[in-house]
Amino acid sequence: MTTPALCAACPAAIPFADILPWAIFGGLLFAIGLYFVGVEQGAAALFDGAKVHGFLHDGRHLLGFPCH
Repeated sequence: MTTPALCAACPAAIPFADILPWAIFGGLLFAIGLYFVGVEQGAAALFDGAKVHGFLHDGRHLLGFPCH
């Protein structure tokens, strides 16, 4: 049996410098989403009123964040 010189199913290596900007962007989006779903209410609110809280209310409970 002969082994092929090139592996057709081998994954290509991606340099870390190419992944880093996307990882930072994804982490920032995750942090903003976590803030709005988990923290945006009451004394720590950045926005006045309960519009953001009301909009995200069901998602907050679905993810296990208590809000009242």
